Amino acid sequence: MSKPLSLASLLLVSTALVSPAAFAQTTAPGGTASSSTPAADPATAETPAAQQDEPIDVSIPGGGGGEDIVVVGRRDRNLIRSTPQVVSVLSSNDIARTGEGDIAGALSHVTGLSVVGNGFVYVRGLGDRYSLALLNGSPLPSPEPLKRVVPLDIFPTSVIASSFVQKSYSANFPGEFGGGVINLTTKAIPRDAFLSIGASVSGDTVTTGQLGYTHAGSRLDWTGFDNGTRTLPDNFKDALNSGKLIAVGQDYTTEEIGLLASSLSNARTTVLQRNDNIPVNFSGDVTGGGSIDLGGALLGFIGTASLSNTWRTRQTLQETAGSPDLSVADNSFNRVVTDNRVVASGLLGVGLEWDENKVRWTNLYIRDTLKQSRLALGNRFQSGNRDLLTQDTAWYERQLINTQLTGEFKFDKISIDLRGGYANTQREAPYERSFTYVRTNQPLAQDPTGDRFVNDLGGNNQEGVATVAFSDLNEDLFSGGADLTYELAPRINATVGYAYSDTDRTSTRRDFTYRGTNLPIAVRQLRPDYLLSDYTIQTYDIVLLETSGQAGAAAFEAKLRTHAGYGQLKADILPTVKIDVGVRYETAKQTVVPLDLFNSGSNLVVATNLDNDYWLPGATVTWEVANDMQVRLSASKTIARPQFRELVSQIYLDTDSNRNFRGNPSLVDSKLTNIEGRYEWFFARDQRVTLGGFYKKIDRPIEAFAAVNASDGSVNTSFANAPEATLYGLELEAQKYIPLADVFGGDFFSSRRLMLTGNYTFSKSEIKVAEGDLAVINGSSQAASNLFRSGQPLTGQSKHIGNVQIGIEDTDKLSQLTLLVNYASKRVTSRGPSGQPDIYEQPGVQIDLVARQGIKLFGVDAELKAAARNILATKYQEYQELGANRIYYNRYDVGARFSLGVGVNF
Repeated sequence: MSKPLSLASLLLVSTALVSPAAFAQTTAPGGTASSSTPAADPATAETPAAQQDEPIDVSIPGGGGGEDIVVVGRRDRNLIRSTPQVVSVLSSNDIARTGEGDIAGALSHVTGLSVVGNGFVYVRGLGDRYSLALLNGSPLPSPEPLKRVVPLDIFPTSVIASSFVQKSYSANFPGEFGGGVINLTTKAIPRDAFLSIGASVSGDTVTTGQLGYTHAGSRLDWTGFDNGTRTLPDNFKDALNSGKLIAVGQDYTTEEIGLLASSLSNARTTVLQRNDNIPVNFSGDVTGGGSIDLGGALLGFIGTASLSNTWRTRQTLQETAGSPDLSVADNSFNRVVTDNRVVASGLLGVGLEWDENKVRWTNLYIRDTLKQSRLALGNRFQSGNRDLLTQDTAWYERQLINTQLTGEFKFDKISIDLRGGYANTQREAPYERSFTYVRTNQPLAQDPTGDRFVNDLGGNNQEGVATVAFSDLNEDLFSGGADLTYELAPRINATVGYAYSDTDRTSTRRDFTYRGTNLPIAVRQLRPDYLLSDYTIQTYDIVLLETSGQAGAAAFEAKLRTHAGYGQLKADILPTVKIDVGVRYETAKQTVVPLDLFNSGSNLVVATNLDNDYWLPGATVTWEVANDMQVRLSASKTIARPQFRELVSQIYLDTDSNRNFRGNPSLVDSKLTNIEGRYEWFFARDQRVTLGGFYKKIDRPIEAFAAVNASDGSVNTSFANAPEATLYGLELEAQKYIPLADVFGGDFFSSRRLMLTGNYTFSKSEIKVAEGDLAVINGSSQAASNLFRSGQPLTGQSKHIGNVQIGIEDTDKLSQLTLLVNYASKRVTSRGPSGQPDIYEQPGVQIDLVARQGIKLFGVDAELKAAARNILATKYQEYQELGANRIYYNRYDVGARFSLGVGVNF
């Protein structure tokens, strides 16, 4: 059993690769109870929630005494109360209660947290750039071209044991700590052997059994792996690697270009297909483990694997404004988007423990694949009365490989923690295809095809467009650290530590358009796979023209290397007063260099070189006002860096918003000053009321703004440093259990209780712009007032965030029924273009109902789980508004979602 909680161990814990929470396993994949702690039946359903052997990891870079934060058996103290910092904890039971399939969904129920887009977590209304995600205390690379932060929806809950969210800064964390840090802990190695298997099916009212679109692809697409169908032909690979722009007159003849175009015909990725009955979603997972007693040492193993296949169809309305008062929609498209997403994951952990020493090795693999098919009908008003029909097909592969090795060693009053890790992310998008057909709607006497959609490959909205793009991203991240803690006196500990990280990303995107001349009417009307068949290309001299842009815009290499040294002192200076004081010195070199793929000898895109160092102090004082009450005060300085993709002018399509993004090489670091106060009342076991207030001043915050593309009226989103911003707010949280036997009596209610949990966060932010303030974009300065107005909120910041959980649960066996209500008020997604109003999204209210019940299935203990999500069928809305005029940048029905799952334990 681990040592009792101490002040030193609470903050300075080694970053174990797997949960350093002893050898305990509480929840199997999908929330299935699979406790391997001693019990009458090792596969029994959950023990009482208030008494459960529940390992909760608060691993933080910087080991404290080398001790685990482990709570085994009945807890005398609340973990949230015991930690010196402001924290929220999601245990395995909390995660299971939400019924979510990925950790991002589970975190959306934590105080002050909201999840935006593809799993990006916002803390206290601040954007994802202000949130730091760690896995077992080590940094993670991102598979997203637009982000340097990792999307948390790629982490299935089957591989995560607990999540620890710290909102007040301490010096043992990286300096990029704006809103908070989220530390995910993988499942612990069990003491006793076990095997758990789970499966589920789900669907939603908008997608399942309804109309959608897809394309053939490969026969293995349902697994998330391609069978070679999307592998590039050898001659085209050679052309991409030749260092030449692929275009006629650029070292290529018309015949050579024609052959390259023919090699890309690949009909299985080209033609869109109607599906009138989109299938149901399914998922499955298996987890097993055990340990071997070596006589004085314990060697343990754990492994888990999961696969999920989900479908989502969105029928969207997407518009842009053609006038400052929003009275005219310049672009208006109705688009049907069907996503088939497959996530495969695996975890393998090995641990060795002897005395108070531990060595852990964990390996994690996640592959997240999105097969997207889109069909749109609309109008760009520069095209006159023409209707445009656009179809898109794409395949996006995201992959994360992570391996970590840690050691925790205890020598009397000295503890040493060592950690090292390597992580790699990749993203490949072969054959991103887009076709635009035009219907002129002119009388047949003027246009013989005026009533039909045609594509003559002219390369514009007047005649028709066919494009294909290939993109690839690779990112390597090496990290390491060492910490030494010395017990100066009882309950007084000093720590010195060093941390290192080295991130290297390479990203390329090659864009091509097909061009034809004087194509016959019959050819213009061909569907996409016939239009670009080998026969058509060769017969009508269709050529391929690379449009990757100016030199340096097609690819970039980015690096971020940090070194940090820090010291901390944790002490009980009085019986009721504790301090946690530290300072971190951190250096960082961040470079983003456009790559000259075409050997032009010059780069027209500005390179970025940021070389900064910072002293980042942090201090927290905790005063125990009474036995069950305490007050915290904390202050710190932190930073936020530009993300790689924001620093390069390469255009990128975000698949979630269906919008293009372009970076700004002139971005600089943001600096934050953070102040926080918090009152906490722990009136009973696992029951509390907390009230906190916070204030942040941000110098040079990075904000998104929209810019209209003059050529076609489309909108690109870019980034710039605003002069200054402030954010302040308050958080209220309460948790209460009511024994129902005291209310109703009777045998049925004798072991049941009512769970009431609620939290609310109010936050308000303001951008400040003074006369003479400048914004720098691509090396050119302009008045900041051209992009920002004083009083505007920060992008991504919701003024109101609330969560409520009301549940009935049995304290003797697994039986839970939980109602979850989540609300976030509207928030800015981008500054409006050309002086127009800002663009907002309206998350609204989501109501979920989750039921979990332990049963006997063929004599084996099992769990049934059913969930109904978004019961109100709240739709997604992103819009501009001025008076009675509203322009929808993105609007679609989400639908209610239903799932049913089962898990068994052996």
